[in-house]
Amino acid sequence: MDNFLAARLQMTVSFVFHIVFACIGMTMPWLMFMAELKWIKTGKQVYLNLAKAWSKGVAIFFAVGAVSGTVLSFELGLLWPKFMEHAGPIIGMPFSWEGTAFFMEAIALGLFLYGWKRVNKWVHLISGLVVGIAGVLSGIFVVAANSWMNSPAGFDWVNGHAINIDPVKAMFNKAWFQQALHMTIAAFASTSFAVAGIHALMLLRYKNNEFHRKAIRIALVFGAVAALLQPISGDISAKNVAKLQPAKLAAMESLFKTSKPAPLVIGGIPDVKEEKVKYGLHIPQILSFLAHGDFNAEVEGLDKTKKEDWPPVLIVHFAFQIMVLMGMLMVGAGFLYLFFRFKWSENLEKRWWLKTLVCLTPVGFIAVEAGWIVTEVGRQPWIIYGIMKTSDAVTPMPGIQYPFYLITLIYLFLTFVVFWLMRRQIIAIHTNPQNIDTHD
Repeated sequence: MDNFLAARLQMTVSFVFHIVFACIGMTMPWLMFMAELKWIKTGKQVYLNLAKAWSKGVAIFFAVGAVSGTVLSFELGLLWPKFMEHAGPIIGMPFSWEGTAFFMEAIALGLFLYGWKRVNKWVHLISGLVVGIAGVLSGIFVVAANSWMNSPAGFDWVNGHAINIDPVKAMFNKAWFQQALHMTIAAFASTSFAVAGIHALMLLRYKNNEFHRKAIRIALVFGAVAALLQPISGDISAKNVAKLQPAKLAAMESLFKTSKPAPLVIGGIPDVKEEKVKYGLHIPQILSFLAHGDFNAEVEGLDKTKKEDWPPVLIVHFAFQIMVLMGMLMVGAGFLYLFFRFKWSENLEKRWWLKTLVCLTPVGFIAVEAGWIVTEVGRQPWIIYGIMKTSDAVTPMPGIQYPFYLITLIYLFLTFVVFWLMRRQIIAIHTNPQNIDTHD
């Protein structure tokens, strides 16, 4: 295994695990906060039990996310030293702000976990709110750094070096808002549907359990709203990609030839040699509208990019199709939930609905993983788009396949620990949530 392949695989494995931990870390504090807010407003013990139970999950994922995030930060320096040499002074600011948000989150989470009956209930509630805000900000700052790789800004590239560096302009590049918006909404949709699915499974096993019923309702409020907003943020992102990274958009849609107007391709198998899509459904003019807001607009195809600079079309196309399909499943479920809640609430108790939620448990995270593949693989062969190729940034240090094996084992172990801890928590509370430790 050569250095380039080993480094790419190591980053892939790290992101596959970390992005799930990060999404949960961004979203769970808000569910926890909402449960406590409902307890304060209604006085119902079930909401207090939920807040305490979910706070344990928040603590677990906060710790695991910190470990996996630390591993990633080391990997950037060890595997991609040339990238960090040039990018560090430019995008160091969002990473430092992410560290600040992380410490804010840690302090607020400590107060939330150990402040039950020790501080005023409103102060305690606000500490939960701070955990949620800091978690989302952490994600936004990291995405801002990644968006810079897709839309470099804040410097002049002269003779292979960055000069006239402006960290603020680099952080608030042309892609940061769209990526941050899309990723944040995706985190809420994926985590909320996963939480709802787990509690739906428990409700199927233990009927008439108010704890799980209330948990599903809170989770699906967040999940349904996020799922319905996601197509809007996706449209904003697609138009941004069409302007900044036309080769990525062309790979997503397997558009080999520049077209005016351009059709939207649903499904299909890209044939790179023949430069066409087989077995796909072509809908005339729709891609032109989605990319530029004009049914007759020209959409740049892969023929405008040198072939050696094409992204891996097959991977990007399939990942994009999977992301959209999973997103549409959540949109449908979100619409049904809101419709049932306000019109046919009796359906929310039906076994078929609970089984549907159980089946949807992994859907959001599949969408997140697929979307991240589109973002990262679709940028290839560039690590800094149009500036530095990924192959030029990899470390020359020999034997980096061994850290790859070690890191993979670490992430597998972390996943096992998380699964074991969460399973233990669920088993402990499903029959008697009153036994939740309050740290009093």
